[in-house]
Amino acid sequence: MEISMNTTIPGPDGLPRCHWCSATPEYVDYHDREWGYPVNNDIRLFEKLCLESFQSGLSWRTILAKRENFRAAFKGFDYRQVAAFGEADIKRLLSDAGIVRHRGKIEAVINNAKRACELIEKEGSLAAYIWRFEPKPADQAPPQTVSTSPESIALSKALKKMGWKFVGPTTVYAFMQAMGLINDHAEGCVIREKVEQARKQFKRP
Repeated sequence: MEISMNTTIPGPDGLPRCHWCSATPEYVDYHDREWGYPVNNDIRLFEKLCLESFQSGLSWRTILAKRENFRAAFKGFDYRQVAAFGEADIKRLLSDAGIVRHRGKIEAVINNAKRACELIEKEGSLAAYIWRFEPKPADQAPPQTVSTSPESIALSKALKKMGWKFVGPTTVYAFMQAMGLINDHAEGCVIREKVEQARKQFKRP
């Protein structure tokens, strides 16, 4: 997700929302229903890491519009199935106009699926590992003012050490914003308090 000023704009209902919602109408539903709510589902976490890597150099709007195509192409981002992809699957994906046809990123998803299987075998779940990097609220920068953090840098380094690809600190920070490891909704955003309540009720894996 692109960094925006920590300001709000009126949404379709007149209530204040994060400024980045103004970029496209599709963002409002994503902002209200998904962005920032804590996630402990391994497949959803893996999917988001993959989609953030595909977004590199593009807008999130492009990826969001193609998300269902990505899900169909990558077996719902079931890392166990994706880990078994071979050269025939890479050719299939490179000819799929519904997704971003970038060989390096496609190969990275397959590689990362294998690494996810290894990590889960060792740690029990992807969620259990990732949530260890949740920053303390007191350590968090003001909403939407930074594109990396000490925690995103640490998680990026840890994943790279295990062989993951396309998981730089900025990509990982966007992932942490989206998956609720931090509440980065702007002060005054109508969704900020809802996300905060969800984080309080969330059972850390």
